[in-house]
Amino acid sequence: MELQQSDKYLTFLSADEEYGIPIQKVKEIIGIMDITHLPRAPEFIKGVINLRGKIIPVIDLRLTLELDSRSYNERTCIIVIEVDTGEIKRQIGIIVDIVSEVATIQSGDVDPPPEYRTQAAENFLLGIGKVKGRGKVILLLNIDKLFKNNELLAMREI
Repeated sequence: MELQQSDKYLTFLSADEEYGIPIQKVKEIIGIMDITHLPRAPEFIKGVINLRGKIIPVIDLRLTLELDSRSYNERTCIIVIEVDTGEIKRQIGIIVDIVSEVATIQSGDVDPPPEYRTQAAENFLLGIGKVKGRGKVILLLNIDKLFKNNELLAMREI
């Protein structure tokens, strides 16, 4: 059986948890760089960067997921992704603690997200991925849904 590109996920750590996003959403990975802060922007929007002449808004994933913030270091990365919500399609930088690898996770190895009283997790989780040979699971993010609401509306003018 030939693997599809949709079976590949870029994995990374934020707050000691491993997350993955579909590789086709990733445009590039860069080290942390100077970020121009925007006055009165929501806390999760760290500012903008100038990436080869293109202004890219940058979001701290920890703050978006309501996790504790952390100082950036030499392993902190910005993953430039493309988000498409139907009305808006744009590139966004997300700050993560460490980029891990590109993992192959076949659809049969993805379980649905657990059900909670609220559907918040279900809205931004594609599922829970199991990587063969590893005991740990990877939380697979649906980037389009994660940034669909307030985040993209707040960045519309950037």
